[in-house]
Amino acid sequence: MEIHRYQTTSIIAVLFLTLFIAQPVNAKKHYSIYLDADFTGTKVASLSIQQGINVALAEENYNINGYQFEVIAKDHKGSSLRSKRNLERFLNDNDALLIFSGLHSPPLLAHKNFINNNQILVLNPWAAAGPITRTADNNNWIFRLSIDDSNAGTFISKHALKEGFKKPFLLLEDTGWGRSNQNTMVKALTANKVKPKGIEWFNWGIGINHAKILLRKAKSSGADVIFFVGNANEGKNFAKAMLALEEDLQLPIRSHWGITGGDFAEVINKEARKGLDLQFIQTQFSFVTQSQPLLAQSVLTQAINMYPEINTANDIKAPTGFVHAYDLTKLLITAIKQSGLTGDKRHDINAIKLALEHLKAPVQGLIKSYQTPYSPYTVDNINAHEALDETDYAMGYYQADNSIKLLPRRSLSKTVNEKN
Repeated sequence: MEIHRYQTTSIIAVLFLTLFIAQPVNAKKHYSIYLDADFTGTKVASLSIQQGINVALAEENYNINGYQFEVIAKDHKGSSLRSKRNLERFLNDNDALLIFSGLHSPPLLAHKNFINNNQILVLNPWAAAGPITRTADNNNWIFRLSIDDSNAGTFISKHALKEGFKKPFLLLEDTGWGRSNQNTMVKALTANKVKPKGIEWFNWGIGINHAKILLRKAKSSGADVIFFVGNANEGKNFAKAMLALEEDLQLPIRSHWGITGGDFAEVINKEARKGLDLQFIQTQFSFVTQSQPLLAQSVLTQAINMYPEINTANDIKAPTGFVHAYDLTKLLITAIKQSGLTGDKRHDINAIKLALEHLKAPVQGLIKSYQTPYSPYTVDNINAHEALDETDYAMGYYQADNSIKLLPRRSLSKTVNEKN
């Protein structure tokens, strides 16, 4: 009898231990968010995104529905291969719930099928290439809150034409990002009966001498403006090359925002920029505008309290990265609160995706109040995973203190920069 009771007690103990071990990995109620970005070549943009995510999470004390969250930075150094490895690490990490991407489009374009086939929830606060959020079937796990190059090239082109330019020359980086902008820019120009004077492609790491050759080619084509699509490193060399040319060879530049993702403004400083007529696309929010809503004031205060390097709004570098990441994290938080969390990674990812596509409550962000910004993706609803559109865009320029000033949407000024 004593033996029987001993066996029964042992069995109960084993069952209890088995149930304890079999609890979900996230029984400790913890989830991590990966940030797969370039913390080497475009460090400023990646840090800005990281700051925006953290400030939004800090408003919740990093605790959503009883789960503690942390952000884990993964540096892909601009390499699509390293980005793929980070995606694979994500799949093997039971604590990792979703991924934020960074500035570069090529890694997302290269691994879009891998992301969707493995149902990896990716939130994109910067990379702008149009195809990123669009698939040939209904399986789509990438959501964007950023500029969409299906519209960006159109917006830049329309703005330049309104300014009075009629002979654009396109200088584009030779990537999927550059090619998507070529398509939209040429289409927008054609619709206005304007033909580009020429199109030239360049690779990452282009030198100043090569840049000079391309700029001279643009001028000799008869162009009156350059449409530029490239990142900060290449933008700096083109700016240096432009400033090194004779004044009568220099042309105005209307650029994509890639140049704002690095140290462009520090290297091409206020004195150098006096010799440039440079504007670039942005979205319609700035911490440096005179009238700030209460939310913006609160967010800026939180950022100042969290980051020693931020003392004023001007210290938020690559501000669109911060703004977009903050707003996108706010949408994520709302989706998580709507869907709930169980600790089962696969179940929770599916539930959050569904909630993002069916957000019930409006979400107040820095750019705007988001009313059901996403919807279920189908091949007939290709904008379903885009939170912003052309009405949310603006053009901007660097001020003397390196902050970005947004231009009024209807501004037709041809030379709005520090020379004025």
